[in-house]
Amino acid sequence: MTTLPKHLDRTDIAILAELQKDSRITNAELARAVHLSPTPCFNRVRALEKLGLFKERVTLLNPEPLGLHINVFIQVRLEKQGEEALMNFEHAIAERPEVMECYLMTGDADYLLRVVMPDMKTLERFIVEHLTKIPGISNIRSSFALKQVRYKTALPLPTAGLTLAEPDNDTQEWA
Repeated sequence: MTTLPKHLDRTDIAILAELQKDSRITNAELARAVHLSPTPCFNRVRALEKLGLFKERVTLLNPEPLGLHINVFIQVRLEKQGEEALMNFEHAIAERPEVMECYLMTGDADYLLRVVMPDMKTLERFIVEHLTKIPGISNIRSSFALKQVRYKTALPLPTAGLTLAEPDNDTQEWA
């Protein structure tokens, strides 16, 4: 069994930063960018992958040319916050493609959703035909984003290195 590092050095951080910028970068380009030869670079990427640091590799699409002009934040309050009610809501929301993000919250709302829509009619249909039909919802409030000031997917990384937190027993174990 391979021993995986519990500490990421500057090179590991540089690899992660480059991959966050462009996940399609070739190994040769990545190796040049982080000042390694291709084989050690490839091995480090595989080790980082085995640590569970890569959630997904995706292509981010531009919503405007696809006709998705409305970005809406919807606060949802449930009648009860029991485990079954939360699971039912989360299951129903997970099936909706227009829901880009969903967070279980503290405060006034139980959930905060971010949805993208082409127009107001589609938003109305989503709320009336889907959201209001989920059992246990007591209140829905929508806020429209007028302008996207900042949007990013890259996580902030330390420059000097990082000691990884021990994983939960429910997720992964160190090799």
